[in-house]
Formats: sequence, C-alpha cells, structure tokens
Amino acid sequence: RGTVTDIFLPMMMHKAVTHSDWTWFRSFAMVHHGAAIEPIRAKLHATSRAFEEERAKGFTGMSKESIARFLDLTVAVDPAPAGASDLQEEYRQGLLALSVVVVLVLLIACANVANLMTAQAAARAREMALRVSIGAGKWRIVQLVLVESACLAILASAIGAVFAAWSAPYVIGQINPPDNPARLDLPLDWRVLTFSLALTLGVMVLLGVVPALRASSVRPASALKGGQNPHGRQRLMHGLIAAQVAFCFIVLFVAGLFGATFDRLSHRPMGFAPDRLLAVDAVTVGAQPPVYWEQVAQHLRTVPGVERVALAGWPLLAGRSWNGFVSINGAPPGPVMAYFLNVSAGWVETMRLELVAGHDLQPGDTAPGAAIVNQAFVKQFCAGINPLGVQFAKQEALYKIIGVVRDAPYENIRDSVPAVVYVPLATRGPSGMQPVGRATFMVRTASANPLALAATLRREVGRARSEFRVSNISSQLEIVEAQTVRERLLAVLALFFAGVALLLAAIGLYGVLDYGVQQRRREIGIRMAIGAQAGDIARRITAQVFTMVGLGAVIGIAVGMAAVRYVEALLYEVRGNDPWMLAAPGVAIVCAALLASIPAVRRAVRIDPAETLRGD
Repeated sequence: RGTVTDIFLPMMMHKAVTHSDWTWFRSFAMVHHGAAIEPIRAKLHATSRAFEEERAKGFTGMSKESIARFLDLTVAVDPAPAGASDLQEEYRQGLLALSVVVVLVLLIACANVANLMTAQAAARAREMALRVSIGAGKWRIVQLVLVESACLAILASAIGAVFAAWSAPYVIGQINPPDNPARLDLPLDWRVLTFSLALTLGVMVLLGVVPALRASSVRPASALKGGQNPHGRQRLMHGLIAAQVAFCFIVLFVAGLFGATFDRLSHRPMGFAPDRLLAVDAVTVGAQPPVYWEQVAQHLRTVPGVERVALAGWPLLAGRSWNGFVSINGAPPGPVMAYFLNVSAGWVETMRLELVAGHDLQPGDTAPGAAIVNQAFVKQFCAGINPLGVQFAKQEALYKIIGVVRDAPYENIRDSVPAVVYVPLATRGPSGMQPVGRATFMVRTASANPLALAATLRREVGRARSEFRVSNISSQLEIVEAQTVRERLLAVLALFFAGVALLLAAIGLYGVLDYGVQQRRREIGIRMAIGAQAGDIARRITAQVFTMVGLGAVIGIAVGMAAVRYVEALLYEVRGNDPWMLAAPGVAIVCAALLASIPAVRRAVRIDPAETLRGD
C-alpha cells in the first residue's frame, strides 16, 4: 500500500535468493475460511527456527550469546487486507496521536460554540419572551434555535470541505521523498460524505438542543423585567472554559513536543557537510572491475562545476546497511555488531568528514586490508588503547585501522551513531579483484544548487564508459531531509491544530467575558457610581474566568504528563517533563486570555453609570 508497481519479476531473478544471510522477503498465504491462524503461525515459526539453527551452525567467530540473540526471532502473521506497507508502519502511531489532537480541537470547538450559544440565548432572552408572549409554542422556539444551529453547521461544513479538498493533497505531498513518492487515493466518496454529515449533525444536535431547550423554557414575565438569574449559566460557561483550556493545553503541549523533535532532529550534527553534494547512483551492464569505476570517477572530476568525486557503496543515511561481528587483535568477537561501508580513496575529504587521527585511504588500498573507523568504533572496541595499527577481523577478512574520523549518522538519523568501519571499495577475492555491479559517485559541486549538474553528470557517466548507467541522482540534503519527513509532517499538522485550538480558546474566553459584562452591566454601573476604579472593575469581571483558566491549565499539565509516554517513541531528545515544554503552553494560553479580555475590560470601564441606571 502507498506504492505503485510498474514491473513484476520472478522472485528467483533476485540475487538474494542464493544468499543464506538475506531475509528481505515477505510471504503471503491464502488460508482456508475459518482456519485458526495461531497453529499456522506456530508451524511456520518452527520451520523458520529449524532453518536458522541449521544456518547458524556455519557461523564462525560468533559468541554463543550473539547466536542466541540471532535465533531469538518470532514469525509474525498479520492480516493482509490492509496490505504490507512500510508507510503504514511508520506513520500509524503518529497519525493516531494526531487523531487524538484533532478530537481535542473538536471538543474545544464544541465547548466554544456551546458557550457562545448560551451567551446568545441569554442576550435573546427578551426576544424569546416576546415570542412566547404572542403565542409561540415551546416546539416553535426549539425549532427556531435548531434551524439557526443547522445553518451555522452547514456553512461551517462547506468551508471545511473546501479546506479539506485543498489540504489533503498537500498533506500527502509532505510525505513524498523524491525517489519514493506515496501513492494514496483520497476520493470524496459516500463514506467520507456520510461520516462528515453524521459528525456535523451529531455536533449540531449536541450543541443546539441544550440552548434550544433553555430558550424555550424562558419565563416571559421574569425575562421582560430583567429578572433572569445569570449565575446558573455562568457556572456552566466557566466549567466549559476550564475544559477548553485543559484541552488546549494538551494540544499545545503535544504540538510543542513534535515541533521540538523536528527542530532538534533537523539540527542534529551530521559530522559531514551535506550541502553542495550529489549522490549519483550507477549500475553497470554486468559487474565491472573497480578500475573502470575509478576511470568514470576521474572523468567526472573534469566536468566544469565539479570540485571532488569519490565512490561509495551507497550514500550515508540512504537506509541501507552492512554489518557483522568483529574480533579485535585475535580476541573472540563481542556481542556488539559493527557497520561497514565501501568507499574509495578521497571519500573522507569529499564528504568533509573530519579526520581525527591517522590518514585517509590511498588509491592502492584494497579490502580486506586498510580500514578507517569512527569514534564510536574506537569507544566500543578500542577503549584505552591507540586505535591506529589495531587489527580486527570480520569472519575471515582481516583489517588494519589506518585512520579515525568523527562520528556521522549511518543508516537512520534518529538512531545513535553505531560503530562504523569504512573499507576500500576495491575488494580482492581468491581469484583477483572482485567486479562491482552498482555503487554511488559522491560528487561535491561548486554550485550551491548541486542538482543543476544532474543532467550533465547523467550524460557524462555513460560517455565515460558505455557499460555504465545512472539509476538515480539526488542531493545529499534531500537524503537527509527524507529522514525527517515524518517529524516534519507531525510538527506542521500539530502546530496548525495548536494554532486553531488557541484561537478557539481565545474566542471562547472573549465570549464568556463579554457575556459577563452584559449580565453585570447594572452592577458595574452602580460600583462606578460609588467610586470604584477601573482596575477594580477589570479584576472583578476577569477573576472567575482566569481562575478557570488556571484550573484548566493544571488539569492539562496533569493529563499531558500522564499521556506523554504514549508518544515517546515519536520524540527525539525531548522529554515531557522538561520545564520549557510545560511552561510554553501555559504562557501561550495566558497571553491569549489577556488579549481576549482586553475588549471586555474596555467595554466595562467605559460604561456610563448615569446612562445605565437611567435605562434600568
């Protein structure tokens, strides 16, 4: 799911089927209707275990603990209707978290509209009293309010549908790496329309019935005399304010966690310079000797705009890996694996990977033989000794450390840097130099836009040797940014919903404060007539609301800290109990509350006592 396949090939055409150490495939099974899945899974697991145990008998240089960990695997059987999709696995948890955020924003909107409709019902108490006085029945009043609610809901839904039609393709566009676009069909079909209509009607009934019943239960004599008691409504509205603030705090808190994760992941030290760097993936018609690859690299160095060219098995952070257990100076292999990457002479300088000790690979170096390691390798395997000159073995291959470079992310930018060994691309086998069928030319350009040279490099590779073809060209920055696609999407969407939540909460606070000023107009006029100052008036009309804001924030902090463990797997170097993560939502809510209170306070302090009392 999420991808489109253009060409299907027999599985036996893949070179990995003859390798005993590749487990890259998925198996699909059609089971009989009603068959129990667990017995099938157990039988498949037993078969897989027996196969792996037989294969492990040929492992040399591995400790018993390492072999036991290798065999400690379980066959998983999953339902197939949803498809086998890495896209689902990567985004499922993040989208569930966003779904909770969306529900919270919806609840904020519901509480907001409920408050505003309650205030509107209070403001229209005299109107409703007049309608009842001239013969309008209870059902007629309910019908009037529900129709008004329906008009509001339909208008809002229409605006939302237009926004959704634009935003859905935009969201999908955010998860489209250049070399692996997501193919998702998002039709506006009957299911989407039915769900949207049901949700709209449900919210309308939920929010419209209570104000409608309140409006229909008005007492004409009391309302026309201005004797309605507002305290019952105010208690309900203040409770909804506390709920809004609590929901808003949680949304802002989660958005802050996602935003901080994306920021810290995007600014993680790379250890190398990804700017102005192109990764030119190439394949050959039949594997070619390493000298031919070097000839093509030498030709690319003559292309105008090219500063340096080196070869690698694949770019860093391309999602590929090659690992194995190593033994140091003849000692038994340890339980931690080292990761490997084939590179050519000059690769360290081309990547601008700082050389800490020793020297770079030389043009004549071959594998097995010379090797460069990173600082994580030194820390893991060479603690307390000078790494230069240390010999280590990977199975039968023997290497000697000639240089140490700074740590750089290897396969995944989210993971800690593993122990990495950079070995020569040119590999010597029993029958001589082994041919290479695919590799990547790492090209550092003089231009700030390296992709401007893509067409030229594609042409020049084939011109240098006719057996070579370019399969893909991407900038190293694109490769790095592709590693943060999920975090970017979560941050953008969460911050958008956080902005909506904060705006709705501010509108709700404004509505409640404005309603409070309207209901207490006579009281405010009397207080001002007997000498109350503007500060005292402002404090009296905002005290209860700001108390509810504080209560809602406290509830939000408690719920947020309790819920953060459910999204910890999506975070990077961010903790939910970080004081800044907790303080930022509170500061944002307080600022929104202060801004929302300004119009109500200005309206209150500008009340003319004489005019108010004369009117009453």
